[in-house]
Amino acid sequence: MTDRKSSKLTLASRIFAAFAVLAIACAGLALAACAPAESAPAESEASTDIGTAQAPTEVSVMSMTGPTSIGLLDLMEKAENGETTDTYSFDIVGTADEITGKVVSGDVDIALVPANVASVLYNKTEGAISVIDINTLSVLYLVTGDPAITSFDDIAGKTVYLTGKGTTPEYVTRYLIEQKELSGVDLEFKSEAQELASVLAADPTAIAILPQPFATAAMAKNAELKSVVNLGDVWKEVAPEGSELVTGVTIVQNEFAEEHPDAVTRFIEGQTASVQAVLADPAAFSQMVVDKGIIANAQVAEKAIGQCSLVCVSGADMKAALEGYLNVLNTFDPASIGGKLPEESFYYEAS
Repeated sequence: MTDRKSSKLTLASRIFAAFAVLAIACAGLALAACAPAESAPAESEASTDIGTAQAPTEVSVMSMTGPTSIGLLDLMEKAENGETTDTYSFDIVGTADEITGKVVSGDVDIALVPANVASVLYNKTEGAISVIDINTLSVLYLVTGDPAITSFDDIAGKTVYLTGKGTTPEYVTRYLIEQKELSGVDLEFKSEAQELASVLAADPTAIAILPQPFATAAMAKNAELKSVVNLGDVWKEVAPEGSELVTGVTIVQNEFAEEHPDAVTRFIEGQTASVQAVLADPAAFSQMVVDKGIIANAQVAEKAIGQCSLVCVSGADMKAALEGYLNVLNTFDPASIGGKLPEESFYYEAS
């Protein structure tokens, strides 16, 4: 199989490389990777206020316990300290189901959800939402203490524990199993990642697909456990050229975006700066990970942050990566994305 790593950088590598160049060339400026337009204004060092003309807006935001919320920590802190133009209410929940109902009813303005769920919601609401950015790439790891498991192929004939029934973890795992032609794999689902950690604690030879930061947390508690492979690497082996394993995206209610376009711009820029800040200094945010109830140990959080594939990608790069991912899922199982591919309006463009 062709090794695409040697022919071009992955999307994540290009993003992180861009971060580094910008940090050296113009310290204090907001990154362009998630700017809604190529000429996005710079963000001040003291605030996420970009100086737009529209009045401050109240913005409700929901995210899940895990990487998507970790990427927002700096923005949350700034909002709590009154350093943002807009007033934010953040709600961190354990499962995607807790978010989808609020999206359908229109009770939340912005939400961070699994990538396939965004497409399901677009179809279910008849186009009432749009994706404004990708917030995480591959965060799924195969973890076990079984010495016989050294690759993804070794799960053939085994029971694998995972979360996310009906969302990214399930469909990605099933797709990879099919592409690898593995037989006899029994998938057993748990409701939250902490339950997977409990399974591994009780039986280290069990096999689980864990998202970060929970994979790192589980291994920190049990030296027998090891990370066998990042599912993103397996995806690159079998998926079509140009497709990226996109774990999480950020969506907005179109009605809200039409009424408050500047607030959406400010959120994207604040999210960009937040991801940059968290990645630049994990130690500074590790206790906040604990305080927000994501994982219980600050030292583990500090170690895990760099493994969480935090990004903030908008515009053409977002569309290319997400469209490629959804195309793969649609070919595999149309139900995984709500029955059909979303239309062009699914991909947000700043006005």
